[in-house]
Amino acid sequence: MLILASQSPRREELLRAAGLAFRVIAPPDEDAPPSRARSYCALVQGLALRKARSVASRTRGLVLGADTIVVHEGRVLGKPCDSAEAERMLRCLSGKRHRVYTGLALVLGERWRLGCERTDVTFRELTDADLQRYVATGEPMDKAGAYAIQGLGAGLVKRIVGCYTNVVGLPVPKLLEMLAEFRRGDGG
Repeated sequence: MLILASQSPRREELLRAAGLAFRVIAPPDEDAPPSRARSYCALVQGLALRKARSVASRTRGLVLGADTIVVHEGRVLGKPCDSAEAERMLRCLSGKRHRVYTGLALVLGERWRLGCERTDVTFRELTDADLQRYVATGEPMDKAGAYAIQGLGAGLVKRIVGCYTNVVGLPVPKLLEMLAEFRRGDGG
C-alpha cells in the first residue's frame, strides 16, 4: 500500500480516482526551502523528496511525496497570505501564460525515484469584478498561484497544455509510470 506524505485533500481525491490504495501520514511542516535548485523541476523534486524521506524514516512502505509550484515570469507564486495578495497574484496571471510544476518522490528504504511534470496554463483576461468575485469565494486561499482549476478557478482558465491533474496537484499519469518503473526495480 502506498503512503501519501501530504495533507492535501486534492491529492487524496486524485489517488482514489486512480484506484490506488493508500494511507496518509503527514510530513512535518518545514518552511525552509531546499538549497538553491538548478531548475524549477529540481526545486519541486527536492521538496517532494524531503517530505517523502521524512515520512519514510518513521514508517515502513512505499512513500509518495509531492510538491507543486506555480511560476509566472520567473517568479514562484506560493499560497497567498490574504485576499489582497490573492487578488494581486490573479491580476498578474490575467491574460497570460504561467507554468505549473509538480515534483514527485517515491521512497522505499534506501531506494528512491524522482519525477517532475510541467503544464502550461493560460488565463483569460480577468475583469476587476471577476477577480473580486473569485477571491470572495475563499477558494484561492490555500492554493499555489491563488486558484483551483478543479473548482471555481476553472472559469479563469482559457487554455491548458499538458497534464490537467498536474495543475490540481498530482500528475497521475506520471505517478503511474513512476510506480511501474519502481516496481520493476528501475528506481534509484
